[in-house]
Amino acid sequence: MLSVQLQILSGPSNSLYNEKLLNENGAEPVDESSVKKMILTFEKRSYKNQELRIKFPDNPEKFMETELDLNDIIQEMHVIATMPDLYHLLVELNAVHSLLSLLTVVDLLQELTDIDTLQESDEGAEVLVDALLEGQVVALLVQNMERLDEQVKEEADGIYNTLAITENMSEFRPGLCTEAAQQGLMQWLLKRIKAKMPFDANKLYCSEILAILLQNNDNTRELLGEMDGIDVLLQQLSVFKRHNPSTAEEQEMMENLFDALCSCLMLPANRDRFLRGEGLQLMNLMLREKKMSRTSAMKVLDHGMIGQEGADNCHKFVDILGLRTIFPLFMKTPKKMKKAAASEKEHEEHVGSIIASMLRNLKSQQRSRLLNKFTENDCEKVDRLMELHFKYLEAVQQADKRIEGEKHEMVRRGEILDDILEDEFYLRRLDAGLFVLQLICYIMVEISNSGISQLQQRVHQILNLRGGSVKVVRHIMREYAESIGDGKSDEFKEAERKRIMDLVENF
Repeated sequence: MLSVQLQILSGPSNSLYNEKLLNENGAEPVDESSVKKMILTFEKRSYKNQELRIKFPDNPEKFMETELDLNDIIQEMHVIATMPDLYHLLVELNAVHSLLSLLTVVDLLQELTDIDTLQESDEGAEVLVDALLEGQVVALLVQNMERLDEQVKEEADGIYNTLAITENMSEFRPGLCTEAAQQGLMQWLLKRIKAKMPFDANKLYCSEILAILLQNNDNTRELLGEMDGIDVLLQQLSVFKRHNPSTAEEQEMMENLFDALCSCLMLPANRDRFLRGEGLQLMNLMLREKKMSRTSAMKVLDHGMIGQEGADNCHKFVDILGLRTIFPLFMKTPKKMKKAAASEKEHEEHVGSIIASMLRNLKSQQRSRLLNKFTENDCEKVDRLMELHFKYLEAVQQADKRIEGEKHEMVRRGEILDDILEDEFYLRRLDAGLFVLQLICYIMVEISNSGISQLQQRVHQILNLRGGSVKVVRHIMREYAESIGDGKSDEFKEAERKRIMDLVENF
């Protein structure tokens, strides 16, 4: 039997249509008192329906009429979604509680929480979102999705609408991501992503919501790690090591899953799970296979190997012969990458960052293997390093010239250069290529301090030949040392600065 649930899940979003209808047909205009009346009618019909359902659980004929009445009033209530300033009535008259107990009103809730509507009236939106959270809305939505059968189109639409509610609410209040994840949403998303079902809009949406939940949030990253989510992400991505996504939508899902993995790797505990789950081997294979996944695999490696927490991954990468994969990509930026919407700069940044991380983290035999790479074939990798140095130095010098001109203009107009503006200028310089330049200079001073004299000689020889200067490299490295350690302890920042300045002194 089709209950209200399916009629409403599949019901059209017809709030504007209803509003027009009410006004054009000369019925009462939609205002506070008509909305109150509507809500009270809904409460009455909902109560009547519940009562008869309990009384005659095995006899749908007895409550069929109340079910249809309830459906009618819920369809009318779509008009409230156009008036967020009246949302407080839903809360005051306890309708939120009734709506959640029904959970047959997924598309109505989706309209009520539409982000554009919520932003029209902050006050109304706050009240509604508070009441929904108090009613454990996410836990109830997840329970509802567990019951739905995606083979039935209306129920599949119901799942899509449910995901839209969670997206709307998390966009309006990013802080609720942790709560949503803990109320069963994370577990449901992982289960749905790994379900053996053909790719569809719901799977794409799940990957998107997962990436949103993990953004800048260590709580959700930890939760995903504890639920073996790193393995789920690696399994889903392994499909793309030898095959490109077959549609633009599937490509979008692949990128969402890569973004989710990069987010997770910001948490040190997940680096170990990634290592044990053979994530390095998968990314290394992707780099070799030259498919669309290559660009993102490089980004994942960068996230997995950076900082002192990346030391184990750096050593393992050398053990699985990753140097044979990464150095050809350092020597030449692949043409295909330029086509795959990844910029040359982004590619060179990730490769540079991976090599810099290895120089920072590798010890003993693995470190020797890395340094030997720079001496091979008459130091060709040092030549490439210096080529990149001058390329990015020029880009940064041009950006600096523009910024100096702007500053000069501002001073002339009597404007004040405050810290906020200075930060903005620094971000522009990073974006112009300063960050890549810092990585390149770091590699230069590291290999020059390696004790292999031919490396230091080659670096200085090319600097002199092309009119470069040791002073400029030192200045870039000092600036880099000053900016180190976002979110790191003061002790770590100090030790790292000292380590870098020691390298610079001996350059």
